Amino acid sequence: MKKLLNTLYVTTENAYLSLDGENVVVQVDGKPIGRLPIHTIDGIFTFGYVGASPALMGKCSELNKSLVFLKPSGKFLAKVTGKSYGNILLRREQYRICDDEEKAFSISKNIISAKVLNSRAVVSRALRDHSMRLDQERFEAVSEQLKKGSMLAYNSSNAEELRGIEGECANGYFGVFDDMILQQKEDFCYKTRSRRPPMDNVNAMLSFSYSLLTSMCTSALESVGLDPYAGFFHTQRPGRCSLALDLVEEFRAAFADRFVLTMINRRLVSQSDFTEKENGGIIFKPESRKNFLSAWQSRKRETLTHPFLKEKVEWGLLPYVQAMLLARYIRGDIDEYPPFVWK
Repeated sequence: MKKLLNTLYVTTENAYLSLDGENVVVQVDGKPIGRLPIHTIDGIFTFGYVGASPALMGKCSELNKSLVFLKPSGKFLAKVTGKSYGNILLRREQYRICDDEEKAFSISKNIISAKVLNSRAVVSRALRDHSMRLDQERFEAVSEQLKKGSMLAYNSSNAEELRGIEGECANGYFGVFDDMILQQKEDFCYKTRSRRPPMDNVNAMLSFSYSLLTSMCTSALESVGLDPYAGFFHTQRPGRCSLALDLVEEFRAAFADRFVLTMINRRLVSQSDFTEKENGGIIFKPESRKNFLSAWQSRKRETLTHPFLKEKVEWGLLPYVQAMLLARYIRGDIDEYPPFVWK
């Protein structure tokens, strides 16, 4: 269990939550592993299957404190809230921002600027760890391009300009992506991005990882009361979770891309894990998908220091923390949305 932004996160899968007086008690196999006064928190997120006591659910409802249930994978299940819980006010303000090009753009450029910086961090770390195997001059040039691109994105004047800067930076970043694949080059090479369907093993892994990230971000936004379909940067259309896709941009390089590179370079996947469909698309075999998901869950449990909160956070909790920060910005609790920047 961990308290962040006045929210209690319980990530132990077999934990049971109960109420003892005015305290939330977290138990595993009937033994308490944590206790926290309920008046010191705004809400509870629990990632597991065991559940919570009716007394705790009633108390959360009475005090208007949200109690959110999610699967260990992060998929949203349900939420307990009180009668006067103000999600409608939060969502109304979210929709106002969506209709206000200037306000929506101010959030968008923060997100894309962070995305570019995180892409640069992946490139720079690869060069630092494998300088003898990479074209140092080329990688340094791309790193500098992404550094400048991040500033250009943050100082851009409109959405069209921002998309152009994002595209140029993506071209530079993916231009060296194949060089960061250091093992199994005969089976894993990156030439260009292909999505529907992915036409090679690397694109199959990237697409699957991005789908997992999108699911995490969708659940995170639902959990804090935001509408995942009403975005600020991605075009809104029926059935498209635009705000979740906005949030994904912050984690795409630092989480998903690095995970894919690690799986390949550590030989945790091989050619035998994939199969080709009739349309030429490449997908994971069912059993291989399970192994990939298991490794993904392990990655989510690794920790880092959050750049804004300055606290240790699991990678898997980052979308929930960022969703909470976004909700606080929309409510007017903070002056600017602080996107996730990996260092």
